[in-house]
Amino acid sequence: MSTCATASRDLDEPLAGTAATARTWLLIEQPGPWGAKALTSSHLDPAVGRALESAAAGTGVRVALIRRPGRHADCHAPTRHQVFLAHTGPGNAWLRSATVDSPEELLALDFPALGAGDHGGFGEPHLGAPLALVCTNGKRDRCCALLGRPLASELAATGEEGVWEVTHLGGHRFSPTLLVLPHGYAYGRATPAGVKEILEAVRADRILVDGCRGSSAWDRPGQAAELAVRRTIAEHRAGVLDVLGAERSADADADADADADADHVPLWQVTVAHTDGRQWLVTVVQGASLPPRPESCGAALGSPARMDVTAVRELPASQD
Repeated sequence: MSTCATASRDLDEPLAGTAATARTWLLIEQPGPWGAKALTSSHLDPAVGRALESAAAGTGVRVALIRRPGRHADCHAPTRHQVFLAHTGPGNAWLRSATVDSPEELLALDFPALGAGDHGGFGEPHLGAPLALVCTNGKRDRCCALLGRPLASELAATGEEGVWEVTHLGGHRFSPTLLVLPHGYAYGRATPAGVKEILEAVRADRILVDGCRGSSAWDRPGQAAELAVRRTIAEHRAGVLDVLGAERSADADADADADADADHVPLWQVTVAHTDGRQWLVTVVQGASLPPRPESCGAALGSPARMDVTAVRELPASQD
Protein backbone atom coordinates (compact mmCIF):
# COMPACT_ATOMS: atom_id res chain seq x y z
CA MET A 1 0.00 0.00 0.00
CA SER A 2 1.44 3.35 -1.04
CA THR A 3 1.26 6.14 1.52
CA CYS A 4 2.50 9.71 1.77
CA ALA A 5 5.12 8.56 4.28
CA THR A 6 6.37 5.87 1.90
CA ALA A 7 6.67 8.38 -0.95
CA SER A 8 8.53 10.89 1.20
CA ARG A 9 10.93 8.27 2.51
CA ASP A 10 11.57 6.78 -0.93
CA LEU A 11 12.32 10.25 -2.32
CA ASP A 12 14.62 11.00 0.62
CA GLU A 13 12.81 14.26 1.39
CA PRO A 14 14.87 16.25 3.92
CA LEU A 15 13.50 16.67 7.45
CA ALA A 16 15.27 19.85 8.60
CA GLY A 17 13.07 22.93 8.70
CA THR A 18 9.72 21.10 8.73
CA ALA A 19 8.65 21.27 12.40
CA ALA A 20 5.50 22.99 13.61
CA THR A 21 6.13 26.49 14.96
CA ALA A 22 5.13 27.18 18.57
CA ARG A 23 7.07 28.89 21.33
CA THR A 24 4.72 27.44 23.95
CA TRP A 25 2.69 24.22 24.01
CA LEU A 26 -0.53 23.68 26.00
CA LEU A 27 -1.28 19.95 26.10
CA ILE A 28 -4.59 18.72 27.50
CA GLU A 29 -5.35 15.09 28.30
CA GLN A 30 -8.53 14.02 26.50
CA PRO A 31 -9.20 10.27 26.28
CA GLY A 32 -11.46 8.77 23.67
CA PRO A 33 -11.51 9.19 19.89
CA TRP A 34 -10.26 12.28 18.09
CA GLY A 35 -11.57 13.78 14.87
CA ALA A 36 -9.49 15.53 12.24
CA LYS A 37 -9.84 18.84 14.13
CA ALA A 38 -9.54 17.33 17.57
CA LEU A 39 -10.20 20.44 19.66
CA THR A 40 -13.71 20.59 18.26
CA SER A 41 -14.25 16.93 17.32
CA SER A 42 -13.51 14.86 20.41
CA HIS A 43 -15.09 14.35 23.81
CA LEU A 44 -13.79 17.79 24.74
CA ASP A 45 -16.68 20.28 24.75
CA PRO A 46 -16.44 21.82 21.24
CA ALA A 47 -17.35 25.26 22.61
CA VAL A 48 -14.37 25.04 24.98
CA GLY A 49 -12.18 23.81 22.12
CA ARG A 50 -13.15 26.76 19.93
CA ALA A 51 -12.55 29.17 22.81
CA LEU A 52 -9.08 27.72 23.44
CA GLU A 53 -8.23 28.01 19.74
CA SER A 54 -9.36 31.63 19.76
CA ALA A 55 -7.45 32.47 22.94
CA ALA A 56 -4.22 30.97 21.56
CA ALA A 57 -4.42 32.54 18.10
CA GLY A 58 -1.48 34.85 17.39
CA THR A 59 0.09 34.38 20.83
CA GLY A 60 2.76 31.78 20.01
CA VAL A 61 0.84 29.14 21.99
CA ARG A 62 -0.24 25.91 20.34
CA VAL A 63 -2.99 23.83 21.97
CA ALA A 64 -3.15 20.07 21.41
CA LEU A 65 -4.85 17.06 22.97
CA ILE A 66 -2.92 14.12 24.40
CA ARG A 67 -3.81 10.66 25.68
CA ARG A 68 -1.97 7.64 26.98
CA PRO A 69 -1.00 4.98 24.41
CA GLY A 70 -3.34 2.05 23.99
CA ARG A 71 -6.98 1.37 23.24
CA HIS A 72 -9.38 4.28 23.67
CA ALA A 73 -12.91 3.34 24.63
CA ASP A 74 -15.58 5.61 23.20
CA CYS A 75 -17.06 6.57 26.56
CA HIS A 76 -17.98 9.89 28.12
CA ALA A 77 -17.12 9.03 31.72
CA PRO A 78 -16.08 12.19 33.60
CA THR A 79 -12.37 12.34 34.36
CA ARG A 80 -9.79 14.81 35.55
CA HIS A 81 -7.41 16.05 32.89
CA GLN A 82 -3.64 16.06 33.06
CA VAL A 83 -2.30 19.30 31.56
CA PHE A 84 1.25 20.11 30.50
CA LEU A 85 2.51 23.58 29.68
CA ALA A 86 5.91 23.96 28.04
CA HIS A 87 7.94 26.88 26.74
CA THR A 88 10.69 26.06 24.25
CA GLY A 89 12.69 29.31 24.04
CA PRO A 90 16.44 28.75 24.50
CA GLY A 91 17.67 29.87 27.89
CA ASN A 92 14.10 29.87 29.20
CA ALA A 93 12.79 26.39 28.42
CA TRP A 94 10.46 25.00 31.07
CA LEU A 95 7.85 22.30 31.51
CA ARG A 96 5.06 22.47 34.07
CA SER A 97 2.12 20.24 34.86
CA ALA A 98 -1.24 20.39 36.61
CA THR A 99 -4.49 18.47 36.85
CA VAL A 100 -7.82 20.19 36.18
CA ASP A 101 -11.42 19.11 36.58
CA SER A 102 -12.40 20.81 33.32
CA PRO A 103 -10.34 22.19 30.42
CA GLU A 104 -12.60 25.25 30.60
CA GLU A 105 -10.47 26.34 33.57
CA LEU A 106 -7.58 26.91 31.15
CA LEU A 107 -9.40 29.81 29.50
CA ALA A 108 -8.36 31.92 32.50
CA LEU A 109 -4.70 31.66 31.45
CA ASP A 110 -2.89 34.70 30.06
CA PHE A 111 -2.10 33.34 26.59
CA PRO A 112 0.06 36.28 25.37
CA ALA A 113 2.18 35.96 28.52
CA LEU A 114 2.49 32.20 28.02
CA GLY A 115 3.67 32.73 24.46
CA ALA A 116 6.31 35.15 25.76
CA GLY A 117 7.61 32.56 28.23
CA ASP A 118 5.85 33.65 31.43
CA HIS A 119 3.97 30.73 32.98
CA GLY A 120 2.33 32.91 35.61
CA GLY A 121 2.74 30.24 38.29
CA PHE A 122 0.68 27.63 36.46
CA GLY A 123 0.89 24.20 38.05
CA GLU A 124 4.18 22.83 39.30
CA PRO A 125 7.51 22.15 37.59
CA HIS A 126 7.46 18.78 35.86
CA LEU A 127 10.19 16.73 37.51
CA GLY A 128 9.55 13.46 35.70
CA ALA A 129 10.82 12.09 32.42
CA PRO A 130 10.89 14.30 29.33
CA LEU A 131 7.70 14.09 27.29
CA ALA A 132 7.71 12.07 24.09
CA LEU A 133 4.63 13.08 22.10
CA VAL A 134 3.86 10.81 19.16
CA CYS A 135 1.30 11.95 16.58
CA THR A 136 -1.35 9.22 16.20
CA ASN A 137 -4.39 11.04 14.80
CA GLY A 138 -5.47 8.80 11.95
CA LYS A 139 -8.44 11.06 11.19
CA ARG A 140 -5.96 13.65 9.91
CA ASP A 141 -3.85 11.13 8.03
CA ARG A 142 -3.75 7.35 8.07
CA CYS A 143 0.05 7.33 8.35
CA CYS A 144 -0.20 8.84 11.83
CA ALA A 145 -2.31 5.88 12.96
CA LEU A 146 -0.57 3.14 10.96
CA LEU A 147 2.92 4.22 12.01
CA GLY A 148 2.47 6.45 15.05
CA ARG A 149 0.26 4.26 17.23
CA PRO A 150 2.51 1.17 17.07
CA LEU A 151 5.51 3.36 17.94
CA ALA A 152 3.77 4.90 20.97
CA SER A 153 2.52 1.50 22.13
CA GLU A 154 5.94 -0.15 21.83
CA LEU A 155 7.66 2.66 23.71
CA ALA A 156 5.10 2.45 26.51
CA ALA A 157 5.27 -1.35 26.62
CA THR A 158 9.05 -1.27 27.08
CA GLY A 159 8.71 1.02 30.10
CA GLU A 160 9.67 4.34 28.50
CA GLU A 161 8.18 7.03 30.71
CA GLY A 162 6.64 10.25 29.46
CA VAL A 163 5.13 8.76 26.28
CA TRP A 164 1.83 10.27 25.10
CA GLU A 165 -0.16 10.23 21.91
CA VAL A 166 -0.83 13.72 20.52
CA THR A 167 -3.38 15.03 18.04
CA HIS A 168 -1.29 16.84 15.46
CA LEU A 169 2.34 17.79 14.85
CA GLY A 170 2.17 18.49 11.11
CA GLY A 171 4.09 16.73 8.38
CA HIS A 172 2.09 13.49 8.03
CA ARG A 173 4.49 12.35 5.33
CA PHE A 174 7.29 12.18 7.91
CA SER A 175 5.39 9.71 10.13
CA PRO A 176 6.00 8.54 12.74
CA THR A 177 6.48 12.09 14.01
CA LEU A 178 7.58 13.01 17.50
CA LEU A 179 7.87 16.14 19.65
CA VAL A 180 10.10 16.07 22.73
CA LEU A 181 9.60 18.51 25.59
CA PRO A 182 10.80 20.63 27.32
CA HIS A 183 13.23 21.71 24.56
CA GLY A 184 10.66 21.35 21.76
CA TYR A 185 12.63 19.53 19.06
CA ALA A 186 10.57 17.53 16.58
CA TYR A 187 11.64 14.35 14.80
CA GLY A 188 10.44 12.40 11.80
CA ARG A 189 10.56 8.78 10.63
CA ALA A 190 11.09 7.83 14.25
CA THR A 191 11.89 4.30 15.40
CA PRO A 192 11.67 2.83 18.92
CA ALA A 193 15.45 2.56 19.18
CA GLY A 194 15.88 6.07 17.80
CA VAL A 195 13.38 7.57 20.26
CA LYS A 196 15.16 5.90 23.16
CA GLU A 197 18.43 7.53 22.03
CA ILE A 198 16.69 10.89 21.69
CA LEU A 199 15.23 10.68 25.20
CA GLU A 200 18.50 9.49 26.69
CA ALA A 201 20.16 12.55 25.17
CA VAL A 202 17.45 14.90 26.47
CA ARG A 203 17.87 13.52 29.98
CA ALA A 204 21.52 14.58 29.66
CA ASP A 205 20.40 18.02 28.39
CA ARG A 206 21.60 17.25 24.88
CA ILE A 207 19.98 17.34 21.42
CA LEU A 208 20.33 14.66 18.76
CA VAL A 209 20.31 16.07 15.24
CA ASP A 210 19.82 12.81 13.33
CA GLY A 211 16.21 12.66 12.17
CA CYS A 212 15.52 16.09 13.65
CA ARG A 213 12.99 18.38 11.96
CA GLY A 214 13.94 21.40 14.06
CA SER A 215 12.95 23.29 17.18
CA SER A 216 9.39 24.60 17.36
CA ALA A 217 10.77 27.78 18.95
CA TRP A 218 11.68 29.13 15.50
CA ASP A 219 10.15 29.47 12.08
CA ARG A 220 11.23 27.03 9.41
CA PRO A 221 14.26 28.91 8.04
CA GLY A 222 15.46 29.32 11.63
CA GLN A 223 14.97 25.62 12.32
CA ALA A 224 17.09 24.63 9.34
CA ALA A 225 19.75 27.22 10.18
CA GLU A 226 20.10 26.19 13.82
CA LEU A 227 20.44 22.51 12.91
CA ALA A 228 23.04 23.37 10.28
CA VAL A 229 25.15 25.21 12.86
CA ARG A 230 24.82 22.30 15.28
CA ARG A 231 26.14 19.94 12.61
CA THR A 232 28.90 22.31 11.53
CA ILE A 233 30.39 22.77 15.00
CA ALA A 234 29.27 19.40 16.47
CA GLU A 235 27.28 21.17 19.19
CA HIS A 236 24.81 18.91 21.01
CA ARG A 237 24.12 20.82 24.21
CA ALA A 238 20.57 22.08 24.65
CA GLY A 239 19.84 25.77 25.06
CA VAL A 240 23.17 27.13 23.81
CA LEU A 241 22.05 28.31 20.35
CA ASP A 242 19.57 31.06 19.59
CA VAL A 243 18.16 32.37 16.32
CA LEU A 244 18.50 36.15 16.47
CA GLY A 245 16.70 36.96 13.25
CA ALA A 246 16.22 36.22 9.59
CA GLU A 247 16.28 38.65 6.67
CA ARG A 248 14.37 37.52 3.60
CA SER A 249 15.26 38.41 0.05
CA ALA A 250 14.99 36.98 -3.46
CA ASP A 251 18.39 36.03 -4.82
CA ALA A 252 18.72 35.57 -8.56
CA ASP A 253 21.96 33.67 -7.95
CA ALA A 254 20.37 31.13 -5.61
CA ASP A 255 20.68 27.52 -6.60
CA ALA A 256 17.50 26.68 -8.47
CA ASP A 257 16.40 24.49 -11.31
CA ALA A 258 17.17 26.01 -14.69
CA ASP A 259 13.46 26.09 -15.47
CA ALA A 260 12.55 27.88 -12.22
CA ASP A 261 12.06 31.61 -11.91
CA ALA A 262 15.27 32.22 -9.98
CA ASP A 263 14.44 35.89 -9.46
CA HIS A 264 11.74 34.78 -7.04
CA VAL A 265 13.53 32.05 -5.08
CA PRO A 266 12.90 32.87 -1.40
CA LEU A 267 16.17 33.19 0.50
CA TRP A 268 16.89 33.97 4.14
CA GLN A 269 20.05 35.16 5.86
CA VAL A 270 19.64 33.77 9.37
CA THR A 271 21.81 34.85 12.29
CA VAL A 272 22.46 32.10 14.84
CA ALA A 273 24.19 32.94 18.13
CA HIS A 274 25.98 30.78 20.70
CA THR A 275 26.00 31.55 24.41
CA ASP A 276 29.81 31.76 24.19
CA GLY A 277 29.50 34.82 21.96
CA ARG A 278 30.09 33.24 18.54
CA GLN A 279 27.66 33.99 15.72
CA TRP A 280 27.01 32.54 12.29
CA LEU A 281 25.25 33.82 9.19
CA VAL A 282 23.37 30.96 7.58
CA THR A 283 21.94 31.13 4.06
CA VAL A 284 18.69 29.20 3.71
CA VAL A 285 16.99 28.81 0.34
CA GLN A 286 13.39 27.67 0.03
CA GLY A 287 13.02 25.20 -2.79
CA ALA A 288 10.30 22.90 -4.08
CA SER A 289 10.45 19.17 -3.44
CA LEU A 290 10.60 17.36 -6.77
CA PRO A 291 9.31 15.17 -8.25
CA PRO A 292 5.79 15.93 -6.95
CA ARG A 293 4.50 13.74 -4.13
CA PRO A 294 1.40 13.70 -1.88
CA GLU A 295 1.72 15.81 1.27
CA SER A 296 -1.06 13.71 2.83
CA CYS A 297 -2.54 10.34 1.97
CA GLY A 298 -5.20 10.74 -0.70
CA ALA A 299 -4.16 14.31 -1.53
CA ALA A 300 -3.22 15.50 -5.00
CA LEU A 301 0.46 15.47 -5.90
CA GLY A 302 2.28 18.61 -4.86
CA SER A 303 5.77 20.05 -4.37
CA PRO A 304 6.06 20.89 -0.66
CA ALA A 305 8.56 23.55 0.33
CA ARG A 306 11.99 22.46 1.54
CA MET A 307 14.60 24.50 3.39
CA ASP A 308 18.08 24.01 1.95
CA VAL A 309 21.09 25.46 3.75
CA THR A 310 23.64 26.62 1.17
CA ALA A 311 26.18 28.35 3.42
CA VAL A 312 27.20 28.58 7.07
CA ARG A 313 29.64 31.42 7.76
CA GLU A 314 31.03 32.31 11.17
CA LEU A 315 30.95 36.05 11.75
CA PRO A 316 34.00 37.95 13.02
CA ALA A 317 34.10 38.42 16.76
CA SER A 318 32.72 41.72 18.01
CA GLN A 319 35.36 44.33 18.85
CA ASP A 320 33.26 45.82 21.64
